[in-house]
Amino acid sequence: MDVQERVVDRFLRWWAGHGGVAQFHRPTGAAGHVAGWIMGGRSSNVARSRWAVQLLDVGPADRVIELGCGPGVALAALAARATRGSVVGVDHSPVMISQARRRNRAAVRDGRVRLVEASVAHLALDGSFDAALAVNTLGMWPEPVERLREIRALLRPGGRIALVSQPRCVGATAATSAAAAEELTGLLGEAGFGQLRTEVLDLDPPAVCVLGQVP
Repeated sequence: MDVQERVVDRFLRWWAGHGGVAQFHRPTGAAGHVAGWIMGGRSSNVARSRWAVQLLDVGPADRVIELGCGPGVALAALAARATRGSVVGVDHSPVMISQARRRNRAAVRDGRVRLVEASVAHLALDGSFDAALAVNTLGMWPEPVERLREIRALLRPGGRIALVSQPRCVGATAATSAAAAEELTGLLGEAGFGQLRTEVLDLDPPAVCVLGQVP
């Protein structure tokens, strides 16, 4: 863990004791902008998002959706790959939509990135997607299996999904990450996804990515 990570971790432990955790669930106001700055600049978060995008194997013409796009770090990585396709970022926080728009200004202007302010429980999207991504957000979804079934319906046959978890609770270890991967695998299987596999990124604690495919 580098110096910046240690400083951020100390700040987050202090902030958690002062009600700051809620700002990572639904950032609002000035505190929400701080949360977005942390999510967008923390080196482990950036590495985690770029790693997940690489695992998703997005092609130049793919149409991709990210659920809970936050400040738009993964969106930028997705747009860099889907150069002839399109990327839709969904988030229920207007603060995060604003930060994602700034981070992806050129791609938004060119029509390659579209941002939708909505809850994952109230998606109203047309067409089909080649791939879907969610990074550290599924734990906040109401009725996650039902939401995953709705996402599966948005994906074409053979479409891919990547669910990423890096536990941020105090004392999280590799065992915590392994348990998260097992839970995500079970949810994807129950929602009808197949060809499930898990990848691990060596962070502290490890990040896990469970990948699946629409039959």
